Amino acid sequence: MIELFYAGGILFMSVLTAFLISLFIAVYKFSARINALGKLALATGALGQLIGLFQMFQSLEAMGEAVAPSLLAGGLKVSMITTLYGVLIYVISQLLLLVLTFKKK
Repeated sequence: MIELFYAGGILFMSVLTAFLISLFIAVYKFSARINALGKLALATGALGQLIGLFQMFQSLEAMGEAVAPSLLAGGLKVSMITTLYGVLIYVISQLLLLVLTFKKK
């Protein structure tokens, strides 16, 4: 699991983990902010993927003509890690909102 953290990029994965921790703190103190934190994590994950794709295409361009399909697939796979993490955090935020909604009733 820690390999995915490092492969996704320490900067974006750390920021997303901070959003996840903030999300659980928000449940107790700032429940109105849960939706915003989830959306921000989703957008940050997408931004991380776009930056990862840009870096991958830069590397492929520098390699020239002979690019193996497995290298391209590996780059795409790694670039999706931050998006998957961001989506996971967003889903958790929506589930927390749902639980809080049922608690209030």
